This record gives sequence, C-alpha cells and structure tokens, in this order.
Amino acid sequence: MPVPRTILEQLKQIIPPLDGTLHKGQSGRVGVLGGAKDYTGAPFFAAISAMRLGADLSHVICAPTAASAIKSYSPDLIVHPILREDAPHDTVKSELDSLFSRLHVLVIGPGLGREPYMQTYARLALSLARSKAMFLVLDADALWMVGQDLSLIRGYRRAVLTPNVVEFKRLKEQLGLGDGVARDRQALEVSRRLGGVVVLQKGARDVVAIDTTGEEASLEESKVDAGEGDKEATSEAIEVDVEGGLKRAGGQGDVLSGSVGAMLSWAKCYETGAFGDGSLPVSRLPILASIGGSMVTRTSSRRAFKLQGRGMVTADLIPEIGGAFSELFGEDAQGGEGKGKL
Repeated sequence: MPVPRTILEQLKQIIPPLDGTLHKGQSGRVGVLGGAKDYTGAPFFAAISAMRLGADLSHVICAPTAASAIKSYSPDLIVHPILREDAPHDTVKSELDSLFSRLHVLVIGPGLGREPYMQTYARLALSLARSKAMFLVLDADALWMVGQDLSLIRGYRRAVLTPNVVEFKRLKEQLGLGDGVARDRQALEVSRRLGGVVVLQKGARDVVAIDTTGEEASLEESKVDAGEGDKEATSEAIEVDVEGGLKRAGGQGDVLSGSVGAMLSWAKCYETGAFGDGSLPVSRLPILASIGGSMVTRTSSRRAFKLQGRGMVTADLIPEIGGAFSELFGEDAQGGEGKGKL
C-alpha cells in the first residue's frame, strides 16, 4: 500500500525544529563505517547525504588508505582513519567504543569491501553498536557480512537493512525463502525470519516492511523497550510510491543509507527528549525513518534527473536533497509544528 497520511504525520514529529532551541548535535550525529582502499565514494555519499538532509555532524570511520581521498571531498566530514589492517584488535575496539558514545546512529557498509580485516572490524562495530542499543543501517557489503552469519542481526529491531535487487535475492536464499511466497509479501517474510528488523527493499518502488510476529526481539532491544507498552506483534508493508528519477547511477544506494541514517539520528534525539512530545513508541521509529529516507532519496533522484537526464551521476543528487526535503515536508517543517504539505 502507498504511504498513508497518518505515517507522514508521524514522520513529521521526528523532524527537529529549526527555531533556535537546539544546540549543535541535537539534530543528529551520524557515523558511517566503510571506506577501504578501492572504495572512497560510497562512504562520502552516505555521510554527506546525512548532512545535507540536516544532521549536525557526520563521521566517516575508514581505513587509512581511504581517508585522504574522503577528506578531500568535503571539509564538513569528520574522518577517522582507524581501521588499520595491522592495528591491535583491542586498540580499534577501544577507539570505536569511545566514538560510538558520541553518535546517534551507525551506517555500516558503504565502501566496506570484503577484505577480511574490514569485515572483522564491521562485525566488531555491529556488536558494539548493539551493546549500546544504537540505531543501525546496514547496506552493501554489510549485508554480505550479515548473510554469512544471520545471528549478527537477528532480532535486533533497531536495525534497518537496505538491500537492492541482487542483495535481496541473496538474502532470501540465505533465509531459505522459496518461490512459494507471494512477491508482495517477500520483504515481510524476510523481516519475520530475521526477528522483526526493518527491511527497505529497493526497487522501481521501494517497499518498507516489518514483521514482528515471529521471533522475539534481542535481549538488548528488550531492555531498551522495557515498560514502553508497545509489545503487540506488528506486520506492516508500505510501498513508497514517490516518483524517482529514470536512471539508477551507482552510488544512489549510499545516498539512501545516509538519508535513512540522518532520519534515525533524529529519531534518537526524539527518543531522548531533545525535542517532541515523546508520544511515538521507540519501535515505530526505524520504519518511519526508512520511509522518510526513501522519499527524500527518490525525490532527489527525480529532481537531479530532470536537470541532467541520461548524464545524471550520484553527485548530482547531493545538491537536490535540501530541495527534496522542502518539497516533501515544507520549508518550515518544525518537528510536527510546520505548515508544510504532507
């Protein structure tokens, strides 16, 4: 089903107000873990997209071989070249633990690659993030990592997976999902078999799905939600019918993961009481952020394609993110108080 108006109204509640009441960092601090020797564009696109959408701070955690290139793309990003192949494991763990205490959300996967040391660090980062009950976005080679060990993410309902067509097919196979499941229910079934994580299935129309009718949430998730009173099983699939561009340039998925990351960082600020009335349950926040990130990315793609046509590249989407947000939510969107259109 298309995005209902009620969801859009809920989504506007997690948009930080632009009225001077918030200090730096209360509109989101995003971390992107990725960026190996051959992949510098992907983490940049994810991190800068988060900032262009409105996050206050955006960190890139990468290998030293990628750091100089990423730094040269933008002085707005904070780059941490700590994922050294020869670094002691405990040293990197300590550095990540300290850094994560300053972040609201972690995006794992853009430019990660499959080199063993990068995959090891990604697994470590995922474990640390879960222990801190952080919101997570998993994309690209982080999805490949999860496919090798589904227990890494199973039951962690603060996570969003963003598979493309190929990644979704592989994930289905790894979960033993056969052809007997109707196409319009496949994302729901993947979510259910993973214990209720949100699945953002990318395609001609994105599908955001969550199904918590299967396994219980993870222990750390249960601790976070204790006493919240929102324990009813949920099965919901939303088709994001917002028009996108007609070209799929490599890197657009990184814009999406960064946009979802920014929305999740806002959700964390909302959860902790930086703004808003706190009426939305925590369990609702990942699906709202996924829908919002999809809407913004698709609208940015449409606007960029209108200007560049067949020659559009992912970099053309970045300047359109602010305009896409205003088009969708209104220039004066104020965390549920704005007068922008829905």
